[in-house]
Amino acid sequence: MSLSELAAELDARDPLARKRAEFDVDPELSYLDGNSLGAPPRAVAPRLAEVVGRAWARRLIRSWDEGWWEAPERVGGRIAPLVGAAPGQVVVGDSTSVNLFKALVAAVRLRPGRHEILLDGGTFPTDGYIADGAAGLTGHTVRRVPVDELAAAVSERTAAVVVNHVDFVSGRLHDMAAVTAAAHASGALAVWDLCHSVGALPVRLDELGADFAVGCTYKFLNGGPGSPAFLYVASKWLESFDQPLAGWAGHRDPFAMSADYAGGRGIRKARTGTPDILSMLALDAALDVWDDVTIDEVRAKGLALGDFFLRCLDELLPDARVLTPREHRRGNQIALSWPDAGTVMAGLIDRGVIGDFRPPDTLRFGLAPLYTRYHDVLRAATELRTLT
Repeated sequence: MSLSELAAELDARDPLARKRAEFDVDPELSYLDGNSLGAPPRAVAPRLAEVVGRAWARRLIRSWDEGWWEAPERVGGRIAPLVGAAPGQVVVGDSTSVNLFKALVAAVRLRPGRHEILLDGGTFPTDGYIADGAAGLTGHTVRRVPVDELAAAVSERTAAVVVNHVDFVSGRLHDMAAVTAAAHASGALAVWDLCHSVGALPVRLDELGADFAVGCTYKFLNGGPGSPAFLYVASKWLESFDQPLAGWAGHRDPFAMSADYAGGRGIRKARTGTPDILSMLALDAALDVWDDVTIDEVRAKGLALGDFFLRCLDELLPDARVLTPREHRRGNQIALSWPDAGTVMAGLIDRGVIGDFRPPDTLRFGLAPLYTRYHDVLRAATELRTLT
């Protein structure tokens, strides 16, 4: 069977093929950059029109008492099952960077007398910037360590370990169970960045004992450009959680306008400022696509798409240097090391295949199972061969 015939058969048998109709995706494009910005679910535009045209234009300030004010916790509750969290531990708001700052400073405050932060050596740059900034304010030092060496590096000096669940360049999936257990064995806390795993693969924060986690919602959750991020605080830490950006939205009685801060109960205290309602409710609408699908179904297709992409590369471009693990220790992306990668990706985009380029020489192809087709994967490999 040819690759073209196999792609057609796989698309015909795909149990998630029906989900593509729920997204506004240009049928002429093969969009393989959902790991940077997810495609818009069709439900988002009418929801925003309703929010602007009725809730804002007609109800005006009354809408704060009609669902707006509680939206960060309510939308966080919709994300909780996707990260393996029981209710009441996830809140939506601010950016990933801001939430990481909150989580990391709170974590080191829970471990006084320890002056080291261990950081995933291949971390997404903003995580490193935030860790350095937090360390400078709290008197800690940051040590960058390859994830494979974290278990051996953590010690009685370590207050917190900050790790990306999926490496943003290679797509490698890191072992949350092993890293978290190693941190806890030395008395440190584990802070996880889930930006490239939430909505792509099962995450088991509660089961594996993670302490804190953050993640964005504009990749595999399709919340839209700049949609608010989320913060997870394990239930065991909610009472003692002392976040550094105490703001009025996290106050126990925000409208009392008290001069003194008293944190709200539970996950509410993780809030800081006024929620971004338009982006928040766009995300809320985007999450509707999960109502009739499980993360296990999405993971199964994501792995199958990756396996098919690797087969296409093996047959069409056998000399391609694949950075992503071939075994299933990966997220939903395939990354290649490629000469003149920036120019090559520009050429692919001109041909209707949209992936992305990471300097100096990496081509990344994100596989969003809710709308990516096997045809899109084959087209990417075929066009890449044409450009070589």
